[in-house]
Order: sequence, then C-alpha cells, then structure tokens
Amino acid sequence: MPYHHLTQQERYVISHMTMAGFSQAQIARRLGRDRGTISRELRRNTHPYDHTYFYDVAQDQAQRRRTQANQRYRLATGQLGEVVRDRLRQTWSPEQIAGRLQQDYPDDPDMHVSHETIYQWVYRHHAQGWHQHLRRRRPRRRPRIPNRIPRGLIRDRVGIEQRPKIVERRKRFGDWEADTVEGAKGTGGLATHVERRSRYLLAGKLSDKRADTYARTTTRLYRDLPASLRRTITGDNGKEFAQFKTIERQLKVRVYFARPYAAWERGTNENTNGLLREFFPKGSDFTKVSHHQVARATKLLNNRPRKCLNYRTPAEVLSTIPGVALRN
Repeated sequence: MPYHHLTQQERYVISHMTMAGFSQAQIARRLGRDRGTISRELRRNTHPYDHTYFYDVAQDQAQRRRTQANQRYRLATGQLGEVVRDRLRQTWSPEQIAGRLQQDYPDDPDMHVSHETIYQWVYRHHAQGWHQHLRRRRPRRRPRIPNRIPRGLIRDRVGIEQRPKIVERRKRFGDWEADTVEGAKGTGGLATHVERRSRYLLAGKLSDKRADTYARTTTRLYRDLPASLRRTITGDNGKEFAQFKTIERQLKVRVYFARPYAAWERGTNENTNGLLREFFPKGSDFTKVSHHQVARATKLLNNRPRKCLNYRTPAEVLSTIPGVALRN
C-alpha cells in the first residue's frame, strides 16, 4: 500500500487525542494509520523543550523538511535564481513569482519553483535583506504556538458545525467572516469583515476592545448593504463578539463561531488581515490612524486583483449583483 503524508487534519486529531491521554495505538486506529506512523510523527515533531505536540507547529516543521529536502540550493545560482531575485526586487510576492514562472516557462520544469521554496530561501538569506521585499518584511517565519489555556467560550454561541453547508461552498453572496486587527496595547484596532465569495472587505476603527464597541461598529459597516448581502457572519471566540445577538437582531443576520484555534475555518479573513498589515503594521498606534486612512486601505484592497478571483477585483465581483451599490 503506498504511503501518504499525514495531513493537517490528521495532525489536529493527533494533537488533541495526545492531550486527552489516548495511546499511540488508539490514535492509529482512529486515523486508520500504522502505529509506527504515529510514533514517528510524535518523535519528529514534538516540541524539544516542553515535550508538547502542537498540530500547527508540527505541520510547519513537516512542510519545511519536505521543501528543503531537494530544493535547498536551487535559488543560489542560475537563471531561476536570477529571475526570482529580480521579481522580489519588483515587490512580487513569492506566490505571484511561482505562478508566473509556470506561465512564462510552461515546458521547462527547471524554471518551476514553489512559493514555499522562495520563502525559505528568503528567510535563510535574511541577513542580506531579502525579507525587506516581502509584504510583512519578517526576517523569519513567526512560530504559531496556540495558547495553552483555552479562552472561555461565549455564552449561547452557535458553532460552525451548525452553519448551512452552502456557506462552505462559496456558491452565494452574503456570507462573511469577521475578526479584529489589534493595534498597540490600549490604542484600539480595526473590525474587519470579509465576504467569502468575493473577498470584499469592510473595515472600521475600534476605539477599544469592548463588545459593545465592536457590535456598534459592525452594525455601521453593514447598514447600507441590502439584505441579500447579510446572510451569515462567522467569527472567532474573542470576547469582542460577546454581543453577537445584538448584531443578529439589528442586521437580521445569523452569527456562527469557528472552533477554538482553528484559524483555517476563517481563512479568508485571516488572509485579508495579513494584507491590512501592509498599511497598519503590528504594534500600530490606532489613536493616530484616521478613518480616512482606514477607508483608503480598504479601497485599495477591494480594487486589487486576486488570483483566486481569476485576477478580478473584489469590488468587480460584488458589483455583478444587480442593485448593489458599493462604497468605493
């Protein structure tokens, strides 16, 4: 039987069953895997200091090993390296570079490279300043280790497992993902809402992290949208969502909550928040950020072509709905 690498979902199960005290044999039976596979996974990807296994850290480590195995030095010399470095200087993202190389050199596999390989090359050469050409200008990948003490869940929340299945398929407009972009401590931040099908962004300033402030800002952001664009909102479990029933009542929308530490269930919003960090880097003082600056950043993102939209813009996609007038 051919071997298949463990998936992120399988690592999620391993992590939680390990913390719950299940044996390796029980985990293997649950996943339909050989016990040796589970043993090897825990041995290779358990944190070396506190001996704890986190699924997202393990996924990153496994992906990094696979990427570096055969391509560690591909970008050091040659035509491929020259092209990649030139396009980095032009502020192209690694994903844009990798995708365009396949179009420019369709019959030359030696000129194909994954975006992960480019990221790893940039991080290895951060001393030369190549990370300055990335969107977030980080010299190394930030470790993603979840909080050890789970936050209490919001009272009367409705989980994502009860959300209509059509939302997952992105076959209709009006389903949103919600989150916040935090600034420096005590300076507020942004409420962000992204429409799942079009990737259209609504963003508004928050003076603080209070639930009533978030609910009031959210209501204002949606107030000019027709009912057909207000179907569902999926948020995380932060306390700023505690007044979700107020949002439901005022906007006639249903609010659902992702599972704790499952950021991929709101991946569209997480990605868009990362794009906003171009304009408002981590630690920004939002008391010094104007509403006009937030509106300008939102407009630029809503009018930026996206690969996932076949290089149309979110505003163009959403404007195809009859009777919808967008604030652009």
